[in-house]
Amino acid sequence: MSTRTIDTGYRPHRFQTEFHKRMKRFNCLVMHRRCGKTVLAINTLLDKALKCDRVNPRYAYVAPLRTQAKAVAWDMLKQYAANLPEVKFNEAELRADFRNCHGHMARITLYGADNPDAMRGIYLDGGVLDEVAQMKPDTWHTVLRPALSDRKGWVLFIGTPKGLNLLYTLYTDNLANDAWYCRRLPVSETVDHLPWIDEEELAEARRAMSESQYRQEFEADFAASSDQTLITIDAVTAAKGKHLLEQQYDFAPVILGVDVARFGDDRSSIVRRQGLACFEPEIFIGLNNMELADKVTMAIDKHRPEAVFVDGGRGEGVIDRCRQLGYQVIEIPFGGTARDVDHYQNRRIEMWDGINKWLRDGGALPPNAQLIADLVVPTFDYNETNGKKRLEGKKAMKARVGRSPDVGDALALTFANPVKTARANLHARNAVHSKPGVYVTNDDYDVFA
Repeated sequence: MSTRTIDTGYRPHRFQTEFHKRMKRFNCLVMHRRCGKTVLAINTLLDKALKCDRVNPRYAYVAPLRTQAKAVAWDMLKQYAANLPEVKFNEAELRADFRNCHGHMARITLYGADNPDAMRGIYLDGGVLDEVAQMKPDTWHTVLRPALSDRKGWVLFIGTPKGLNLLYTLYTDNLANDAWYCRRLPVSETVDHLPWIDEEELAEARRAMSESQYRQEFEADFAASSDQTLITIDAVTAAKGKHLLEQQYDFAPVILGVDVARFGDDRSSIVRRQGLACFEPEIFIGLNNMELADKVTMAIDKHRPEAVFVDGGRGEGVIDRCRQLGYQVIEIPFGGTARDVDHYQNRRIEMWDGINKWLRDGGALPPNAQLIADLVVPTFDYNETNGKKRLEGKKAMKARVGRSPDVGDALALTFANPVKTARANLHARNAVHSKPGVYVTNDDYDVFA
């Protein structure tokens, strides 16, 4: 029986080799620019397709845009697959078919996450999602994940950080998951091992980029933020899961913010804040106005808030129903005039900047992934005519990250107006807190910690 050696020309560097040795069914690699992400992705697909012993093996490479997949990966796929047996390239469908080591005709197809419907209904033995940080989460959850189920296919998520998004969630949520291989590669770890990147090149990159850009692109740092991001990842990370003692916030007014879903895939949200403490949000999908009004009134009965601020853009029905039932709620138009008209373009940017200032003052956030991810989405700039601060539009945000920051909007609403507390113990608590050397403690609190 004759044998044939197939040489694709791929010579993995030490970090690519490390992945090939440790690869599991689910994998997430966070890598710096120029680390060889796409080369690794294409050759992982080829390696698995050549070795697959199932009939008609099918594999997919997915980029954020189909045009991006063609520009970045198509020539690379043709280069490394050029010597494979009976290989045929379909330019129109961005597809390579070839005979694998078991005699089966394998197929690798390039797709774009901008057209997820092109992938619905297919089955996959394996797939790569490249530059995951720029993809809509539904590409994975509702399209690619079901495609892997029939044949228990594998997946590789790969990319460079770009805020708190799907890549961040996949990486952080599965670091301790034995079913996953997760690895982060900053350039500070690879610089002495990749000949095309040296200290001189990195020094030039530092000169040309801002600190946050360099941290994100070369140190693969999730905590780096865009210079135009209103709320930094550092601020959100510091506040996430932060523990406050009850006496640090129970003297403050309880405020509810209610954001009402605008479209079918948007979320309605109720957020409760009391002073520096923000509590676990209530998040709903698919509720009509009457059903959401019921949730709001239940929250009012439970928490006895001093104020309830409701989004006036799509919340008219919720507001009317609550008032009909005898509950006092306050309508807030996001596009309305700011209270501080000298500095803010409208009420929306003013409320969001309220979150920003609150976090700097020591605000504490619950470890809710949806809220955390929402808070770092909006960017801002200044109106060229009047110099006022303005927030990126919701449509632009949704086009950029695939969702509207509805849970973040609900928290922003809690900063719509100043609210005074009606609690009888306010003065007593203030009196205690105002005396130097006097501390309200409990058994598990150490004032010297």
